[in-house]
Amino acid sequence: MIYIIASLAVIIGGLFIIYLFKPKKKKRTDSIYTNALNAMVRGDTRIALNHLRDVVKQDSDHINAYLQMGNILRQDNNEQAAIKIHQSLMVRPNLNNEIKLDIHKALALDFEQINDLSRSQQEAELVLKIDKRNQWANEFLLMIFEKQKDWDKATQISKILQRLNKEKDPAQISKFLVFQGMDKLEKGLEIEAIKLFQKAVKTSPKYSLSYLKLGDYYAEKRDLTKAIENWENFALYNPEDGHAVFSKIESALFDLGRFSEVEKFYRRILNNDPVNLAALTRLANVLEEKGQHNEALSLVDETLANNESSVHAHLMKLKLSLHISKPNELSYQIDNILQLLSERKD
Repeated sequence: MIYIIASLAVIIGGLFIIYLFKPKKKKRTDSIYTNALNAMVRGDTRIALNHLRDVVKQDSDHINAYLQMGNILRQDNNEQAAIKIHQSLMVRPNLNNEIKLDIHKALALDFEQINDLSRSQQEAELVLKIDKRNQWANEFLLMIFEKQKDWDKATQISKILQRLNKEKDPAQISKFLVFQGMDKLEKGLEIEAIKLFQKAVKTSPKYSLSYLKLGDYYAEKRDLTKAIENWENFALYNPEDGHAVFSKIESALFDLGRFSEVEKFYRRILNNDPVNLAALTRLANVLEEKGQHNEALSLVDETLANNESSVHAHLMKLKLSLHISKPNELSYQIDNILQLLSERKD
């Protein structure tokens, strides 16, 4: 009898141990989580949140579901709730590096959205501690440093990104050097500022902003020769915005007693950019003031031959024709301009 009882005890004990250590049936949350992701892709955040809440009710260890819940809340401008969820995940035990990286990334985005750039920066830097070559973290930090106007760090991160991508973008480096120089100027550190502007020129000789800032600096110091030289480089390397320095150059040449050089300047601009209408207008006005009406008209006609739809050029021709053309010819020109304007509206 004792033997039977003992045997039963052993059997019961064995069954209990088997039950205790039997692998638990995997919770059926995969399909629900997939439905949540599909809803997110469709932009249906309400349904996605409902699915994700269902997932975590069934499986409180489903880290990715919590991550996505926080991300949705951030997108819905509920940043504090997103931060609370994402921060709570960091105290979970046995997190692998991939999960930690995703959590820090989510927190960086959370803090950035509430403009807490310092904490956002810290979270992105924690991503780099896990993966120092992480493309997203470096690009995110570059954006943060630009917002903070920390041009020195922006320069460093830009160089890192260019190495990671195996490409060179000297213009971006020059841009940050110029911004550093502008900050130095505001603080009265002129020598340091000029060195940074000159370094920007050396780094990317065709980056135009460097020349603009140098030109403005030299003009303020009444070194007009250097100012003109730098402004002209700005105009040559930035045809779209070069007109911003045309008046400055004319005034500086006038002050130096070199106003006769204005015509040559505009011809250099047009040789570099034949369709530069601002330079064309200025040069045509200069020629007209010198009494060279026919040459001014020829210049405009050459432009119209290459750009018949330019209202600007047609208006310039009309202006130059006022004193030499017959009324019917002027009327014809006006009709052409009106036609061009109506076509633009259509």
